Amino acid sequence: MTQRVIHVGVGSFGQRWCREWLAGNTVDGTIEVVAVVDIRPEAAALGGKILGLPPERCFADAATAFAAVPADFCTIAVPPEFHEAVVDAALVQGLDILCEKPIADTMAGAARVVRKVRESGRKMAVTMSHRFDQDKTTLRTIIRSGELGRVNTVSCRYAADMRKHMAWGALFRHTMQDPMIIEGAVHHLDYVADLAGAPCTTLYANTWRPPWAEYQGDTDGMVMMQFENGVRGIYEGSSSTAVGLNDWYREYVRVDCELGTAIMNSREIEVFRRLPIKRQRQREGQGQKVALIEQSKWLNVWLIDQFVRWREGGPAMETAVDANLQAAALIFASIESKRRGKPIEVQDYIRSFG
Repeated sequence: MTQRVIHVGVGSFGQRWCREWLAGNTVDGTIEVVAVVDIRPEAAALGGKILGLPPERCFADAATAFAAVPADFCTIAVPPEFHEAVVDAALVQGLDILCEKPIADTMAGAARVVRKVRESGRKMAVTMSHRFDQDKTTLRTIIRSGELGRVNTVSCRYAADMRKHMAWGALFRHTMQDPMIIEGAVHHLDYVADLAGAPCTTLYANTWRPPWAEYQGDTDGMVMMQFENGVRGIYEGSSSTAVGLNDWYREYVRVDCELGTAIMNSREIEVFRRLPIKRQRQREGQGQKVALIEQSKWLNVWLIDQFVRWREGGPAMETAVDANLQAAALIFASIESKRRGKPIEVQDYIRSFG
């Protein structure tokens, strides 16, 4: 049965939600968008135009829209500091929620949202879209198959040339304190942990802003992680590199395992397997090329579809808000580690917020 959706947020990224991700699930009848919300009337009108909605279904206030238009769930694509207020309004009306990452703009806020959703009995998930891209899904399938044995280390590199003002698509990223961690590493740390296959126990982070980056906050960072199963992870990220060698959707990820290594670089994957020889030597580019998995939906289109199936009684999403608290903790523990200048015990950090 087609499910009714109210979409909140028609900024530059929210427009992509309207044009691509929501539209990608309306064409096959998975969803019907019944209203759109943005605090700017002109943005709400644009969202309505993209989605084919009449003016009376375009709202400036989420609570008003939720009360006025019958719906099954809402999608949220507003800046993180406004997530909790929209979640509160949705819960009042008994709506389920699919929200952009992170859960909230602080760890305390994220923990509050998780508690509220749990107490309400509603369903909420977070769109960790990068983990559900075609190349990352293919890599995850290889690692989870066990064909390369136990994981030892996971390395991730993101390097983008977005040093100029407004190069990262929205003003708030250039004025916020920790854009690299909150807007970038939120995805990258999530799929490092996903490939590691266990919760993170200890984390140490260092972030900074080079003088040529036209931002107020830190654009560059490195994070070292240890996981409950003994896997180690390392992340290096920069939005201020001279050349975007591993820009958005073209990141470098290497997973070193007991029986081989899998490398994803700029959306291509190759695998190196251990041979029965004394000492094996190869270099990148000489491994076995792996074709990417094919399916009709990826990224948020796939996540919206998963959310609908969950609401219909299917399996809970991997990014359900309770589970996603671990991803939120990686972000905010990284910020805390940088500020304290020492490692953070991640599970203790999560428990400290109740």
